[in-house]
Amino acid sequence: MRKIYIRRKETNSFLPKEVRLGARVTIGSIFVGRHPLKGVEGEEAKKYLPNIIGLPYDHPDFPSRERNYWASLRVKIPFEGKELDIGMHEDGTPINVEDYVTYKWCSKHRQVADTKDEMLAVSGKKFYIYDPQRDLLKKNKLIQVSKDADKEFLKASSDPARMKRLLRVLSNSNPDKLTNLEIENDLYSFKTKSPAKFYKAAIDKDLDLKDEIAEMVQYDIIRKIGNQHIYSDETLGDDLRDTIIYFKNKKNSGALNVMRAKLKDVKIK
Repeated sequence: MRKIYIRRKETNSFLPKEVRLGARVTIGSIFVGRHPLKGVEGEEAKKYLPNIIGLPYDHPDFPSRERNYWASLRVKIPFEGKELDIGMHEDGTPINVEDYVTYKWCSKHRQVADTKDEMLAVSGKKFYIYDPQRDLLKKNKLIQVSKDADKEFLKASSDPARMKRLLRVLSNSNPDKLTNLEIENDLYSFKTKSPAKFYKAAIDKDLDLKDEIAEMVQYDIIRKIGNQHIYSDETLGDDLRDTIIYFKNKKNSGALNVMRAKLKDVKIK
């Protein structure tokens, strides 16, 4: 068994709650072109619709009965939401065929959003699908990302130089002007607020190069105009990705050595 719920948008109303509770709100059939919206088609229609409309798939009246079914379909959505069981047997067939077909139809309906946030953001959406299992998986995924970020933070915290690189790349601040304690505190705050972004940076194989490029920008060795990185009159890359490719190209080692020497001199001063 796997339950989901079709819920309706709450409307601002001065009507008593008991009146709103009893209000009849329905998702009605719609047409896509000249045909009513179908919840299932092809093999799924062949498997599941005969039990619902009461005719075998190969019956001559099946097409017209099927069309009439979709054209007249109405799903009442009570105040608390419409519960549907979309669980599957081990062989992949629905436990509750009618609920499954209704769910498939609702999920395609232009008035039904996949989530509450989508319903509130998109004009014309009046209903949404609430899936407790999906929410649990989503929350657990966030937990796993936070755990991964915590592990990478612990690794970085034992290496002051790595903490500097991460903070510079993630925040564009200049860690050279901060104490190690300030760097660790700032990095921890960033990790707490944006664990996914922190983790992505921590495992980035190009972290050292990104830090070097950011450092050269901070010390005016490289100019950044928009997304472009420019050294003297030469465009190193139209964006960070292109600039990293430039830094990795051995043919540019001479120019890079000059830039690195300039950076060293500026930092000494």
